[in-house]
Amino acid sequence: MEQLIVLGTGNAQAIHCYNTCYAMKKGEEYFLVDAGGGNGILSQLDKASIPLEKIHHIFVTHSHNDHILGMVWMIRMIATSMNKGTYDGTLTIYCHEELVDTIKTLTKLTVGKKFYKHFDERILFHVVAHSDTVTILEDSFTFFDIGSTKEKQFGFTCLMDHGTKVSFPGDEPYRKSLYEFVKGSDWLLHEAFCVYDERNIFKPYEKHHSTVKDACELAQTLHIPNLVLWHTEDKDMKHRQGKYLAEGKQYYDGKLYIPEDFDVLKF
Repeated sequence: MEQLIVLGTGNAQAIHCYNTCYAMKKGEEYFLVDAGGGNGILSQLDKASIPLEKIHHIFVTHSHNDHILGMVWMIRMIATSMNKGTYDGTLTIYCHEELVDTIKTLTKLTVGKKFYKHFDERILFHVVAHSDTVTILEDSFTFFDIGSTKEKQFGFTCLMDHGTKVSFPGDEPYRKSLYEFVKGSDWLLHEAFCVYDERNIFKPYEKHHSTVKDACELAQTLHIPNLVLWHTEDKDMKHRQGKYLAEGKQYYDGKLYIPEDFDVLKF
């Protein structure tokens, strides 16, 4: 992978930015990770100049609505392109076993058969289990169960062909059980619900989330040189980046990124 295109940076209730999801670019192709909570994913992709016809691989972390409902729209629009003859090849959706039925059911309940007729023919489901390694766009992805107590959820570590290692432990705090996957990473893509100083306002711990301080202390302990924080509250977007950076730099001396929607980071 060469670039990370940020499509959304907000939490489930965000209305001033899109729900957290992103694409990783390799050549002219894109690997999409989650799709947010609705057809806003189509607008985000359009604004980021990412053509649907260049997305042949999508990973879905878990079944919460801010991550999965946009998949119905991705399937509908890619199936439309297939029906028109403008989409080459197949779409592969990577997810844990339980999500296959969830995605299929949501789709069949909400769109016509002319779209979901492509299931298991041109829209394929690749079930990933804990520690499975898959080659996607010539890079090596190792998927793992993050150990969520809320909803079964998977993340991944990507070892790129140029040697860079990126780890993404989903939208919950890193757990020590994931150390063997995450150790030696050059980049950590981690959630941060709010700054520590506002923990009593947003109550991240009750929601199984962390603060900027927590995530930065983690990255510092793991000696990870690049840290991306997202899946945040969106109550003060004008000052979010500055506020998060100010807190984070007290606990982390690597390169800290608090991206906005549509930011592009180069690996």
